[in-house]
Amino acid sequence: MAIAFTVNGKPVSVDAPESTPLLWVLREELKLTGTRFGCGAGQCGACMIHIGGERTFSCLTPVGLVRGKSVTTIEGLSPGKLNALQRAWLAESVPQCGYCQSGQLMSAAALLAGNPHPTREQIKAHMETNVCRCGTYHRIVRAIERAAKEA
Repeated sequence: MAIAFTVNGKPVSVDAPESTPLLWVLREELKLTGTRFGCGAGQCGACMIHIGGERTFSCLTPVGLVRGKSVTTIEGLSPGKLNALQRAWLAESVPQCGYCQSGQLMSAAALLAGNPHPTREQIKAHMETNVCRCGTYHRIVRAIERAAKEA
């Protein structure tokens, strides 16, 4: 059964069982591979996307739940240019291996969209949903603080 929704501002329709994790539809059907598979259990945040502006674990979201909704992946976060958050990410040298970065950025973007000037404690609490195996947490916090100052 075809499931229609919007991804990064573009309408799409996929023929997949409604219970298929959205992560696999994004990666395999729509070839949007910036969203990563990490744990498959909603515990690492590598698969973080936005649905209707709210951050969501795509590994736990059945594609049937996004019918008629708007989905944003890392590819659609700031198409064609770097936003303040992405510039701050580079300025603070956040990425090491880079695997978790799309999920980290999507979580950080959701935070700043809802709270443009979070405190350090608010940043830390919000970002607890995302794991960085390289341990660049201090850089992630600094990057979010830097981006908030630019806004």
